[in-house]
Amino acid sequence: MKRRIFHPLAVTMLALAAAAFFGPLHPVAAAEAPTVVIDNYMFMPVAVTIPVGGSVTWINHDGDIHSVAADDGDPAMFKSPGLDTDDKFSFTFTKPGTYLYHCTLHPHMTGKIVVQ
Repeated sequence: MKRRIFHPLAVTMLALAAAAFFGPLHPVAAAEAPTVVIDNYMFMPVAVTIPVGGSVTWINHDGDIHSVAADDGDPAMFKSPGLDTDDKFSFTFTKPGTYLYHCTLHPHMTGKIVVQ
């Protein structure tokens, strides 16, 4: 049986065509910032784990105004203004730890960010 050897240029062209059709052959995982949805007077998901330097975005899909504020430590660590429907707030966490937060207008609404 005769072995067929493909020309390197043909292999490169085939790889480029496949990448154009299917996407990259070795995709690099893009780290998307997790989103916490505020709806029905709840933060969903309630707990999020991110790496150091990661960000979290909260978006209010509720009909009422809500906020996002750190429970402990420096009160200015993160605190959003009042978020109306479809408003967003993002924060980047630069130190590892567990960060509890709440809505200042509705204190029963709580959540947790774990930074590893």
